[in-house]
Amino acid sequence: MHVDDAVGSRKSVRRFLPLEVPRSVVEHILQVAARAPSGNNVQPWHVHVLAGDAKQALCADILAAAESGQTHQAEYRYYPDNWFEPYQGRRRANGFGLYETLGIARDDLQARKRQMLRNYQFFDAPVGLLVSLDRRLNTGSYMDLGMFIQNILLAARGQGLHTCAQAAFAWYHRIVRQHVPLPDEQLLVCGIALGHEDPNAVENTFRTPRELVAGFATFHGFQAQEQEQELAPPARP
Repeated sequence: MHVDDAVGSRKSVRRFLPLEVPRSVVEHILQVAARAPSGNNVQPWHVHVLAGDAKQALCADILAAAESGQTHQAEYRYYPDNWFEPYQGRRRANGFGLYETLGIARDDLQARKRQMLRNYQFFDAPVGLLVSLDRRLNTGSYMDLGMFIQNILLAARGQGLHTCAQAAFAWYHRIVRQHVPLPDEQLLVCGIALGHEDPNAVENTFRTPRELVAGFATFHGFQAQEQEQELAPPARP
């Protein structure tokens, strides 16, 4: 798969088929992803890969905690304390768009909660990844980790698989630590659902829009370069 196609076809899949993903495929994806750049090659990431009974046991405990109303908190702040534009508008459009695709009314709080809780089943994916970072590192390592995570998502497309990156798991890091050997110095950053997309699931038809390049990039110096190229004599054969 060409890298442009991998990037363009990547999306957050929220319902997967019950098809097994072999360990060898997961290892290949992680080996490819490990080529992500990192400052001074520190490679700050760690991944716990769950499948089968191990995944089901973790999901059951997190779901029980979430449904019981227990208070849990992530160890880092993902979103701003106070939203502002244009980010607030994009956030709302994303949430409204997903629930509209699913046919869930804005005032149907129970249906919205049920959909949110599907996060903790890895959306039925056969493989769940838990990605962590050594908390003793600094802000630059978060950038490194982001590139590693993106590599996982793209390498999965190269294997014909889909993913969903899920920060939601960070809120239940205490329960995660009861299931996998996550040392105290490791900060749980996110989960990733990995598997085969269910092509008949309506939620998988939802695609979020992106800003045009003109909306987020400013170019400098290109006009002068282009004029110089136009005035330059043609190259000799």
